[in-house]
Order: sequence, then structure tokens, then C-alpha cells
Amino acid sequence: MGHIKIRLAALNFLEFAVWGAYLVSMGIYLSGVGLGKEIFWFYTVQGLVSLFMPAIVGIVADRWVPAQKMLSLCHLLAGGFMIMAGYYCMSAGDAVSFSTLFTYYTLSVAFFMPTIGLSNSVAFNALDKAGLDTIKDFPPIRTLGTVGFIVAELFVNFTGFQNTYMQFFTSGCLSLLLMAYALTMPACPVNASRGASLAESLGLTAFRLFRRKKMAIFFIFSMLLGVSLQITNSYGTTFISTFRHIAEYADTWGAENATALTAISQASEALCILLIPYCLRRFRIKGVMLMAMFAWVLRFGFFGIGDTGSGLVWLVLSCIVYGVAFDFFNVSGGLFVDKETEPKLRSSAQGLFMIMTNGIGASLGTFIAGKYVVNNLVPEYDPAIQIFPADLASEVQAGWEHSWLIFAGYALAVAVLFFFIFKDREPKATAGEIKGADSRQSGAEGFVSAEPGEMI
Repeated sequence: MGHIKIRLAALNFLEFAVWGAYLVSMGIYLSGVGLGKEIFWFYTVQGLVSLFMPAIVGIVADRWVPAQKMLSLCHLLAGGFMIMAGYYCMSAGDAVSFSTLFTYYTLSVAFFMPTIGLSNSVAFNALDKAGLDTIKDFPPIRTLGTVGFIVAELFVNFTGFQNTYMQFFTSGCLSLLLMAYALTMPACPVNASRGASLAESLGLTAFRLFRRKKMAIFFIFSMLLGVSLQITNSYGTTFISTFRHIAEYADTWGAENATALTAISQASEALCILLIPYCLRRFRIKGVMLMAMFAWVLRFGFFGIGDTGSGLVWLVLSCIVYGVAFDFFNVSGGLFVDKETEPKLRSSAQGLFMIMTNGIGASLGTFIAGKYVVNNLVPEYDPAIQIFPADLASEVQAGWEHSWLIFAGYALAVAVLFFFIFKDREPKATAGEIKGADSRQSGAEGFVSAEPGEMI
């Protein structure tokens, strides 16, 4: 049975390598071809397509096309459009049109975003068929996804692809490789006669959870914190790479290897997930979420005071706290939602959590960050300038510093409000509202334990 876990680990490795090849480095290339002011659109659209594409593709996979074949088809389309984006950029040289590149990119991510859920479905199906425990055996498999992301980051960094359109070719080729590999996975079942309504299939029934004050507050704050999720992915490497144009930092390692530096964030993410079970037992969901919120304050704040010279330590610390900021929010939040919802709403509730965070929250965050913060505070400059004049260098540094500190202030405000508003202890709810005592013994208990009769 061990071979199926190895095969699934390879699947996850490739799945997230596709994403890691461009997600954090794309801003460097866009800035280099004069599209620095449009960076936020490329990350905003990723959240927008996540609002509906995963649900639509998931319905097709549930009812008509087996998940492993749907995963293959989506990677064929995502990889094809990403390669078309790379080919266009190669042909256009320095005269890259925003509208043309954005169209190819949008089509690519529209088909890529559903593959994250599809790859999970394929893995769960394969583990079930092999008689393995998904709760126990999937997390190590998923960790290889983070490793794949890091390897792809380091590859585009040390090949110099972080500065060119070659990162798009890299991602596209990995997608096509995964297209073929997905077809070797165990067949997934379909149910064409499934009687679920469209609302149930799209996960809209989970919105009934807003009737419970505690869950309504949790989802609203999840959206507010989700605003922070993609900001450093959007602008982190772009910010760090600007130090190449400042005489004092031009020859520093960090300025030339922005993508490799930010890879520390993903390494931290892989390690911090191991702390979640203990922290949830010790500090409950409110304490863990507050840790995540204050970690976002530090993530942005350290960026604000860091540089690639003597201030490199602050950038490294920012990357280290990212693991707490991301994992303690996303993973712990998902476990909390699972424990607080009845079994028939579990999948829909997870979908709602993703919509509120990675859909609405992340889209708003990247849009506002680019449209109204970074683009107003960081002066526009010619990317062809090798070394900025002293006055421009000062303005650029000040603009980035103020931007990061604004984001830190926002995260701090959310944390303070959450502390006073969210209550993680409440009278025991009725069986019709939440899972009863029997369902508390579900597989999620392998990650989280609560006192008898008590919610996490």
C-alpha cells in the first residue's frame, strides 16, 4: 500500500509546483515590462475565479466526468493557456500588452484553481480504495505539495526565470506533465443520478450557518483576515527586488534572490502545521486565530522595517512568522468549521470558508492593496533604470515602508476587534444546529481534541 502514498505524494508535489513556478515571482517580471501598476489585477482575478470555478468543475466531476480525468483536462487547459501567455510575452518583448497577457493568464488560473480541490478528491478516493486512513495518511502527502511549491520557487529563482516570461513556460510544462500523470490515478466514481439541488451542489446551503451568531462572526472575521492572504504573494518579491535599484543594496544576495528568500515562508508553513493540534488544545480556536492575526501584523511590520542589507534579519523573520499567519488561520479555521457543523453541511461549510477567505477576502485585499495603497504610495519608475537617483530611491523605500505598515495596522485592527467580539465559549447548541456528541468522535479528532461537551 505504500506505493499509492508515494504516487499521491508525487501528485501533490506537481500540483503545487505548477503554482509555485509563478505565484510569488510574477510581480518581478510584470514590473520589469512596465506592468507594475497592474500587478494587483493578476492576483485579484485568482480570487474572483475561485468564487465559482471550483464549484462548477466539482459538480461536473461529481456527476459526469471522473475526478482524475477532470483533473487531467483542467491541467491541459491551464497549462496550455499558461504556455500561450509565455509565448505571447516572448514574442512581444518589452511591449507586453496588459489586456492580452491578462486574458491568457485569467483563462489559465480559471482552470487551475479547481485542480486544488480535484487533487484532494483524487487522493482521498485512492486512500479509501487502499484501505488507508485519510486523516492519518493524507497530511504527510499534502506536505509534499508545499515541498513542490518551494522547489519550483527555487528553480525559477536560481535559473533567473523569476525575471522573465520563462516562469510561465515552466508552470505550463509542469501542468502538462501533471495532465498525463493524473490519468494514472485510481478511477474516481461519478453519480449522474444524484438528486442534490443546484443550491446544495454549489454549497449555498452552508449560508444557513449565518443564523448562528458565533459562526456568522467567525465567517465575517475570516473574510476580514482573508484580505491579508495574497498581499505578500502579490507584492513581496516585487518589493524585495526593488533593492537591486538602490545603490546601497544593489549587490546584496537578497536583492538578487527575492524568490529564494520568500521560499522561507513556505518552509515555515510546512513546519508550523505540526504545532496546530497542541495549540488548539491549549489555546482553543480564539487563541489560535489571534496568534494568526498578530502574526500577520508581524509579517507586514517586519517587511516595513526590513531591507536586504543590515535589515535582512527582519525580512527573514517576516518569512518565518508567515507559517503561523497562514497555517494557524487556514488549517485551524477549517478544523473549527468542521467541528462546528453537522455532517451533511460539512463539505458545504468548508466551501463557504474558502469563499469567504480565498475568494471574497483575498480578492478585496489584493485589489485594495494595489489600487489604493501601493500604487498611490510607491512612485512609478522606469524599470530599465539600473540604479535609482538618491531622491527616487528614498521615495520608493518610503512608499513601500508606509504600505507595509498600513497593512500591519489593518491586521492589528482586525485582531483587536476579534478579541472583543468573538466568543469561543457558548451554551451547548441544539442537535439541529451542530453536530451532536457522536459526531464529535469523527476523524477530525485526530487533529483536535476538546473537553467532553465543549466546542474548540
